[in-house]
Amino acid sequence: MSLFKSKKSLWQRIKDVALRDVGVLVRGGVNAGSLEQLETLLLESDFGVPVTTRLIEAVERQAARGAIKTETEFLEALREGLVGALRAGNSNPALVLGDTKPAVVLVLGVNGAGKTTFIGKLASRLTREGLKVMVAAGDTFRAGAIDQLRVWAERSGSDFVGAQPGGDPAAVAYSAIDAAVTRGMDVVIIDTAGRLHTSEGLMEELKKVARVIAKRLPGAPHESLLVLDGTIGQNAVMQARTFAAAVPVTGLVITKLDGTARGGVVVAVHEAIDAPVKYVGVGEQADDLRSFDADTFARELLEG
Repeated sequence: MSLFKSKKSLWQRIKDVALRDVGVLVRGGVNAGSLEQLETLLLESDFGVPVTTRLIEAVERQAARGAIKTETEFLEALREGLVGALRAGNSNPALVLGDTKPAVVLVLGVNGAGKTTFIGKLASRLTREGLKVMVAAGDTFRAGAIDQLRVWAERSGSDFVGAQPGGDPAAVAYSAIDAAVTRGMDVVIIDTAGRLHTSEGLMEELKKVARVIAKRLPGAPHESLLVLDGTIGQNAVMQARTFAAAVPVTGLVITKLDGTARGGVVVAVHEAIDAPVKYVGVGEQADDLRSFDADTFARELLEG
């Protein structure tokens, strides 16, 4: 089943708009009009200007060499361009836990992005892999966040460290690492308050959490994963840049891709902050979390 919710795949829309006449390709390759229409479609699909420009230039170069004369060759050129963009720079999709125990995974993101649900899914996945996992309720700001995370911990078979509503998130993180060390945990996943990326005060609090974690356990957090809502388009790029300026983001999690037909934002966010996409979310169940694979993603984004 495809990641993306759409009546027409991106490739079908490209054919409808930019490649109405296959004979044009056969006779003379890709023309300027087709490239302009392709550019418009990519921008509308949230790829952003830098990625779109590079994709168009790559297709244009191949067309100039006579390497694109069929629809199949056009599709392959786009697919190769997408995979290349996703594998550029820092692009290792593996979760890096290191040799230190416990490994600390700090989870960031704004309200509504699906952060708590992602933590539950990740905890479920890691426990199925045989790891001893602890989940820490570092979101003391949002009403119900602590109880929601406790339910996910129980469901996944993870240990849980709670907190008092309104408590100090940095203190919760410190205590959770203490408890994880004492109990011999392999991984501790620390939630943080979902914060608007425009809130300077909350960003300072996030920096404090990261500093306290590093003080308690040198080298931690081993992963700082930013959860972004895949349906919000270029706003996700702005969020990513702001969070990355506050805390070094080591990986991206893009949620709700099953609710959008425009998945180019995944490529745009990777491009914007040079962080690898590690997971994509495609539903609400514990199993609805996919490890990211650039080839699979590019194929599904184009062909549905």
